[in-house]
Amino acid sequence: MELIPAIDLLGGNCVRLKQGDYNKVTQFSQDPVAQALSWQEQGAKRLHLVDLDGAKTGSPLNDSSIRAITSALEIPIQLGGGVRTIERAEELLRYGLDKVIVGTIAIEKPDLVKELAKNHPHKIIVGIDAKDGKVATRGWIKQSNISAIDLAKSYSESSIAAIVSTDIATDGTLTGPNVDAIRDIANESEVPVIASGGIGSISDLLSLLPLEANGVSGVIVGRALYDGAVDLKEAIRAIGNDQIQDPPTGKTFFA
Repeated sequence: MELIPAIDLLGGNCVRLKQGDYNKVTQFSQDPVAQALSWQEQGAKRLHLVDLDGAKTGSPLNDSSIRAITSALEIPIQLGGGVRTIERAEELLRYGLDKVIVGTIAIEKPDLVKELAKNHPHKIIVGIDAKDGKVATRGWIKQSNISAIDLAKSYSESSIAAIVSTDIATDGTLTGPNVDAIRDIANESEVPVIASGGIGSISDLLSLLPLEANGVSGVIVGRALYDGAVDLKEAIRAIGNDQIQDPPTGKTFFA
């Protein structure tokens, strides 16, 4: 299982939100490039970036930081937040990003996302951010009536690379992942699932390892790394960071 450290960008700084609340912001660094390099040096094989300004407003306020990070790092980078048009997704890929994550348009404009994935096979990830099983959009501000499982099913036969499944209720809380919700989505998805939200300890990471058999290929960790609750090197040794295919299901994450 691949461990993916996260950097959330807000106003050019590295921050974390608690349960997606923009009024509950903790700033960890004013130098996102240095932070990204640190995760790479500690053994990360992939980096997860979130443009929080983009997610909330749709405006590309952090592009200078994004370009600087992609220029500085050698490992692949995936980014989500505010990607609501084909043009924006393709612009980000030109910056050197390995994969682009779409969330809001995955539910509002599914045909556009499937076209984008067809044009850029295995370069597009669908982010499914859910609260009480229902998908939230536009920086988690707007709640929909669509279930996370149904949304995952709808993309099973598309050319997307993976699904990032985030449980909003646990995100940034360090209280542990919603294992049942992650398993349910993975069971219904024909593409790999990356877990996100709630990781607060090595034990939390180990609790996800059995889900590799269901197609969970990776886990995103944010606050726990910044708070020191999880040591990146130790965590990578604990769960492994090289496996990109789950043998029982054959769900392959295209690195």
